[in-house]
Amino acid sequence: MGLSTSPFAKYWKAIKESPPGIYNRKLMFTVFVYALSGSSRGWDEGSTSAITQLKSFQKQFNVSPDKDDEIISNIVSLVNLTAGVGALLSFLLNDRIGRRWSLRLYLAIVAVGSLISTLSYGSIAALYVGRLVSGMGIGALTVTGPMSIVEISPRLTRGLMTLWFNIAMLSSQMIGIFVVYGCNRNISPTLNLQWQTPFFVQTFIPFIATFLSFFVDESPRWLCMKGRVEGGLEALANIRGCARDEPHLVAEFDSINEPIQLELAEYGEDTLVSTIRETFGKRTNLRRVQLTIVAYILAQMSGANSITNYLPQIFGYIGVTGTDAKIYSSGFYAMAKLGCCVLASLFFVDAIGRRKSLFIGITIQMFCHVYLGSFLNVTGSGKSVTTGASDMAIAAIYIHALGWAVGLYSLPYLFGAELWPNRIRSFGGALSQCFHWLFLFAITKATPSILSSMNKWGAFVFFAVWCFIALVYCFIMVPETSGRSLESMNRLFEHRWYEMRKYAYEDIPVGKEDPAAEDKDEERGSVERVERI
Repeated sequence: MGLSTSPFAKYWKAIKESPPGIYNRKLMFTVFVYALSGSSRGWDEGSTSAITQLKSFQKQFNVSPDKDDEIISNIVSLVNLTAGVGALLSFLLNDRIGRRWSLRLYLAIVAVGSLISTLSYGSIAALYVGRLVSGMGIGALTVTGPMSIVEISPRLTRGLMTLWFNIAMLSSQMIGIFVVYGCNRNISPTLNLQWQTPFFVQTFIPFIATFLSFFVDESPRWLCMKGRVEGGLEALANIRGCARDEPHLVAEFDSINEPIQLELAEYGEDTLVSTIRETFGKRTNLRRVQLTIVAYILAQMSGANSITNYLPQIFGYIGVTGTDAKIYSSGFYAMAKLGCCVLASLFFVDAIGRRKSLFIGITIQMFCHVYLGSFLNVTGSGKSVTTGASDMAIAAIYIHALGWAVGLYSLPYLFGAELWPNRIRSFGGALSQCFHWLFLFAITKATPSILSSMNKWGAFVFFAVWCFIALVYCFIMVPETSGRSLESMNRLFEHRWYEMRKYAYEDIPVGKEDPAAEDKDEERGSVERVERI
């Protein structure tokens, strides 16, 4: 296969043939603003556990890592518990007040929680309250951010643009780690300012993103669902950077609005009962529920978040010693994940597709786990290992970051936002994110027990087995969604589950043709095919 016929060449050729002007500054700015909502989670994940290691924090709250590990664990993990609640409840507002006002509200909740934590001054109870409040906002943002990006992105770059949310998470995670490190090095441990600064800085992004949100358009799909069809057309024209009467814009808008009107005619007004009935009463939607929830289960059981959350401890297992060395290693691991996520967004999820990205990413994870398990089994038995073997163990952790970024880190967020019909996208995303946060909370609490009960090396074998299970599941059950319009997703779930592999790559558009037109042919009779983005 020559370079000119490779998936990458076909992908970039299709983008170049897209209508002129659709990849414009307005689109990029809007995606950027919604992607900033991922920063709150990333900052929290990168900074909180490190804050608990600061001497000023331990003195102010009278805690010690050696004696009060349960309290410290609660401080770090409570946010995951309420994030699940916030994610689930977010659908009640996302479809009522719109994507922009939902974004602003959830950002405000995160900022309030961070301020409570900043001003807790030695009160564990107040700190718990701050963490719980922050979690509510962070969880809701993991629904609204990806969903909003999915709804405004051109189909050919929907994966790339949705991964901006993940890139924002990883960027802020990396910055959070180094900000805490900087506070540790440059602010006296006798000052409360040392631990308060990272908590307070977390409020900056919510304020910036809220301000910028007043300069972006509302989701055209949400406007159409609310009967504001003219407003939806105007918003789409602004985001696509073209006039309202451009043929490709009219065609795209029709492919968005007409299925929405059909859904409204079938299910009536948007109510909680009708949403639940549509989600759990149709076989095709039940398949979506199963796929998104299982994707998040497999993501957690693959061991990546266990490595992230307990990375300094795991580095200690493979021979990295010294506090500074562990912090640097953790920071560079965050940098590695960020770089790998950027690569995944540019060269994998859209260019070669979701399924192949999952296969590549999970396989890399699995082999890294096998090596780490084998290495720890040898060192645990008292046998000596070469310097090269130790260096390879460290490298395996960083290579693992590539597999995680390409596969099970990025794609569940994308699936949770893009697979659903317009009317239940908010509820479906909220449901899948709720399970994501609950599984994350569970695996975070369980990882120390898994490591100790399985003599460290067995834990990595355990994770490798789950990676193999994930490969089998993806091969049988996961469809290919890259390049498809959101409105054409339903046809992928009309087949029986054991037939998914057979139809996984069925009729994937690679250029100008939009599969949504086929759905309209089936539903309304033969219509003329048009070029669509």
